[in-house]
Amino acid sequence: MELLDIAMEIAFRLRLYLLTALVLLGFGTLLQRLHKVQIEDQSKYRDRVPSPRSVTVREPGVRGEIRDRNGIVLARNSRQYEVTFNLEEIVNHYLTTHNQAPMAETLRNERGMPRKGKKRDIIRIVNEVVLKRLKTEGLDRQLNPRALDIHYATHGGMVPFSYRTDLNFEKFARFAALSQELPGVSVRLNPQRQYPYNAHACHILGFTQNWMNGAIPEEARKKYHHYIGDEKGIAGIEATMDQHLVGIGGEKTVLKDEKGRTMSTTDYIKPQSGADVILSIDSRAQFLVENTLRNAGRAAAVVMNVQTGEIVAMASVPSYNPNSYIPPTQAAKLEEYSKNICLPTMNRCIESFDPGSTFKLATAMAGARAGMASRIISCDGYVQYGNHKAGCWIWNQNNQHGSHGSLNLSKAIQVSCNPYFYRLSNSVGTKAMAETFHMLNLGHITGVELPGEKPGSVIGTPLWKQKNPTVTITPVDLAFLAIGQGTNSASPLQLCAMVAAIANGGKYYQPRLVKKVIRGKEVLVPDQAKLQLDLLQNGVSATDLELIRKGMWMAVNQIGGTAGRVKMPSVEIAAKTGTAQSVDRGVKSNNSWTVSFAPYENPKYAVCVLVIGGTSGGKVCGPLTHLIYRGLFALDEGLTVKVTPQEEFIGNTDKIEEIALPEDTLSAVGAVPNDESTETAENIAIDPNAPSPTTLTPENSQQPQLITPSIDATGAIPRAIPVTE
Repeated sequence: MELLDIAMEIAFRLRLYLLTALVLLGFGTLLQRLHKVQIEDQSKYRDRVPSPRSVTVREPGVRGEIRDRNGIVLARNSRQYEVTFNLEEIVNHYLTTHNQAPMAETLRNERGMPRKGKKRDIIRIVNEVVLKRLKTEGLDRQLNPRALDIHYATHGGMVPFSYRTDLNFEKFARFAALSQELPGVSVRLNPQRQYPYNAHACHILGFTQNWMNGAIPEEARKKYHHYIGDEKGIAGIEATMDQHLVGIGGEKTVLKDEKGRTMSTTDYIKPQSGADVILSIDSRAQFLVENTLRNAGRAAAVVMNVQTGEIVAMASVPSYNPNSYIPPTQAAKLEEYSKNICLPTMNRCIESFDPGSTFKLATAMAGARAGMASRIISCDGYVQYGNHKAGCWIWNQNNQHGSHGSLNLSKAIQVSCNPYFYRLSNSVGTKAMAETFHMLNLGHITGVELPGEKPGSVIGTPLWKQKNPTVTITPVDLAFLAIGQGTNSASPLQLCAMVAAIANGGKYYQPRLVKKVIRGKEVLVPDQAKLQLDLLQNGVSATDLELIRKGMWMAVNQIGGTAGRVKMPSVEIAAKTGTAQSVDRGVKSNNSWTVSFAPYENPKYAVCVLVIGGTSGGKVCGPLTHLIYRGLFALDEGLTVKVTPQEEFIGNTDKIEEIALPEDTLSAVGAVPNDESTETAENIAIDPNAPSPTTLTPENSQQPQLITPSIDATGAIPRAIPVTE
């Protein structure tokens, strides 16, 4: 019996120990589970409790305005009423009403993105929770299911989905009342960029692009539940001044109930406006210049204040309407722009083109720096280069050969004598020529406040050497450079800035479009001229500079000058024309130019006009320059010009032989301009066996051989010189 009792006691104790262990294990498991539920997963289960919650929202800043020098607003913000969906709140409401826990934590991770494997049928949910109700109220609009699906898959509830931006005030008010009942639906007053004058100054202003949903800073993901970013400048001043124009974003805390409906808003910091950019342009002058250029199919013009470097007007045609880029984007219009062979979005003022004889002014300054401005150089009608005679335009004038004889610098500019500048450039030499052109920002950007400015190409300059390290520059290459042909190119802005320096006595001011930038009373960018260099301190004497100025005056005001059509009755103008052979869409064509300044004494304006497809600088650009000056000085004398919205100009590719001034304008000038038949852009290499100009007569003259400048396989320029005005 004792052994049986002992065995039973041992069995009892074992059962007791086992029961105790099981109880302890159960309590341990319970404690571990309680720890996970109450501590580790506290936030998860708290989110499941149907109680109010706070949502932090970031709102975009208000973009600053762009105004002209007189205060005319060229870019502003209009009111846009927008309806947005917070997709996370809509999903949570759906799950709650269908007796499912919202599980908000499964909808987005710590970066605000939906977790993998938790994607909902967002299109069906939005339709059931929101769109059915909107349809009964007559407020629905066709929804892009793919856009909604992609937005939810990418952003969850971090970024609100934009549903409608086409509301009038009445519909906005109805949505505002309805949003109190619909979860995840919000309405807001959104500043929308607007250009009140349509195509006016479009290439200067540029346009903006709405905030791209993916551009969320990392710190913002951690701080905000909902994030709305700022629109960004894409082109023009909108792009270069974006850092100043963009406003300071606002933020607020919104209290939502368990169904996602807004209860109240607290801690609201209103969005602030960005800085205002004041341009140097005068919208009245800009308006007149733009309308003047519409006499040509593709053209550009720059007007500068020679005393400050301020750009008074900068126009390029054809043009476009920047409002076409503002949502809702006009897809058909943008496609029309992209298919237009005239390239309406191109700002030709900062693009590079063959400059023709306008480069003779830079060559003249190179000669002045080399101490050669007072030289008398003979024009025999041509200059011999190897087996070729590079001719002057007068060599084939009226189908008979001739020459200019002995010329000083002023006379050579007046009559645009090619051999004079061939010989001058060869005497100056490669290094000195390249240094002077580079000093004048030819072959180098000016630094104007616009994106995409082209530096052009000038042989021998630093940028050219980087691209052509093994090319040897020959005397023929310098001759091409001297008259603006070959591979050399420049923009209208570069040439206008150069002429401004000639006009004002040698001071090269950096061209500027931005006069100042202000935020309230704070000046962020001051109104200050930027003097880059003084030619009189860099090897050009005042006497030599006056020879160049005088030559430009003679080109307008004396018989034999190439710029007679620029002349005005009451203001003395100095000018230089140019015509360069180029290739336009694979076909031989011409670019025509006139660069000028006025008044001759105490100059105020420099003007550069370019026409693509113009056959003569004097016949095509001269009249346009004349009209621009008449407008500028009329404004100075008190002419009232009302700036009105400009319709876009589609342009054309027509060849332009001549632009005629109105009869009353010609009679007012009181002068008969030179017939300009001296100007030609044909590249004529004179036959090496042709007689000299003193013995050649029309009866025994030979037809010249046409040669197109090009670059051969080695990168060398062909050994022929074009005959250009």
